[in-house]
Amino acid sequence: MIRLADIIKHPLRGLQSDVDEAESPVRYALLRRKIFALMAAATLIPLLAMAVLNYYEHQSTMAREIQNPLRVLVNKAKSSFELFLTERSSTVSLIASAYTYPELADEQKLGRIFSVMKKEFKGFVDLGLIDENGTQVNYVGPYSLKGKNYAEQRWFQEVRIKGKYVSDVFMGFRKFPHVIIAVQHMTEDGRTWILRATLDTHQFERIIASMSLEPDADAFLVNGQGIMQTSSNNYGKVLEKMSFALPPQTYEPAVLTMVDPLGRDVYMSYAYFPDADFVLMAVKPRGSVLKSWYTVRGDLLFIFALGVVAVFVAAYRVTDVLIGRMKESEERREMALRQVEHSQKLSSIGRLAAGVAHEINNPLAIINEKAGLMKDIMDREAAFPAKTKIDAQVESILRAVERCRGITHRMLGFARRMDVSIEDLDVGEIIKETAGFLSNEAMHRKVDVRLEIDPELPRINSDRSQLQQVFLNLFNNALAAVADGGRIMAMARAVDDNVEILVRDNGCGMSDETLKHIFEPFFTTKKGKGTGLGLSITYGIIKRLGGDIAVESEQGVGTTLIITLPKGQREALA
Repeated sequence: MIRLADIIKHPLRGLQSDVDEAESPVRYALLRRKIFALMAAATLIPLLAMAVLNYYEHQSTMAREIQNPLRVLVNKAKSSFELFLTERSSTVSLIASAYTYPELADEQKLGRIFSVMKKEFKGFVDLGLIDENGTQVNYVGPYSLKGKNYAEQRWFQEVRIKGKYVSDVFMGFRKFPHVIIAVQHMTEDGRTWILRATLDTHQFERIIASMSLEPDADAFLVNGQGIMQTSSNNYGKVLEKMSFALPPQTYEPAVLTMVDPLGRDVYMSYAYFPDADFVLMAVKPRGSVLKSWYTVRGDLLFIFALGVVAVFVAAYRVTDVLIGRMKESEERREMALRQVEHSQKLSSIGRLAAGVAHEINNPLAIINEKAGLMKDIMDREAAFPAKTKIDAQVESILRAVERCRGITHRMLGFARRMDVSIEDLDVGEIIKETAGFLSNEAMHRKVDVRLEIDPELPRINSDRSQLQQVFLNLFNNALAAVADGGRIMAMARAVDDNVEILVRDNGCGMSDETLKHIFEPFFTTKKGKGTGLGLSITYGIIKRLGGDIAVESEQGVGTTLIITLPKGQREALA
């Protein structure tokens, strides 16, 4: 445990032991954070506690002030809906009581009654008389519904039981959303019949529009099963299932805080209808409702932050300068150690390469001499049937010896600068030839190796054998990175005065930390299978040839190595 008193007396002693255990890249950042955090805690905790208390208290008060108008708005709209439905229900009940069955069965008289209804009360679409068997015996309206039988309809069963029924929104025979009001009347002789009127749901939309909500707010009507009775801007159209669950039942306007299906924090005010299967809902995003509070909160936070900065700026600057100097000193020391280590590695490679080259060149010289002797003897001999075939084999041996000499020559070239052999080359041909070396392994592992060589690719002046070594290293690395069935693509194209070669694979890729070290000698990610020299040698060759090499990689996606070579011989190659 680090105490504040210890920090005041010995600012670094208590922290240094913990910091030394951290890795170098994060050590100084950790040290800076600990010092600053301890200084800030002594002064910020009381201020922060008071600020949090005031914040929540004020936010709670603001929420109450905002929720009350929303309750009032929903209550007024609910009253408008109930008045609308009550007036229409009373009208239908009055007509059913005031007129006899024969009068309502008269088409002309029913038409006059309906005409007066539409004139006095908006929203009526049609009016129909239905007998006790559910058949519509008379009808006035825009549809041909006379003779339709409703005996199997749910509303018909409801009105037979309850005497009066107000439906929710449904399609029915009309194939458009509507609401029905049905009233059952019984004569003195016990005969029953039903007067049924249809309401246009556009009246519901007008009542909601009269709520004058803000553009980002929403209001809508649903039934007890969560089916939309009016269209909503955000939660569904008419007769669609509402996109969230119904709230707890209450006949008085209530307000809930919730996250809607769009992921917004909202206030939802709602109320159930006691005499109809409807629920009125109004939704407002909390962000727009609390906009004024957010402005005040921003000002308070700005003043609080400004005060904190003013208190700690001097301490932070001193800490920053101290940590900066420590870091700079450590970086200089680490750089010197790396340079020494790199020099030692190169020296070891030089000794190793010289020894290997010497041991290989001796048997190569013997093979070369013996093959030459065989060629001389055969040249003196008269022609015999197998002479042409043997001559070809001897030539193949001599070419292989020459190639091995080139390899040992490049091994020595990694440790010391060697003269390059410049000639006029076709880079595309070298890429195809090098890719051919690995065709068997690629075929065995079902790796798709594609070559896209620009047919207009210009020739360059460079070293053939060293370019072969470069491309071989890159193809080997790509094959090691991809899984069986993977893909490797090599592209060559002209870019300005250079030739650009890209070797891309869809293998495992590399992290940012790995990318920092891939050109260092002995650095490998092959877990004991690699020497860590391939890309280091490649880097040295490309630089000696006057070119440049870059790498792009993403873990799990793949790696792209980009080589840029000059068309002509640069002064660096001379």
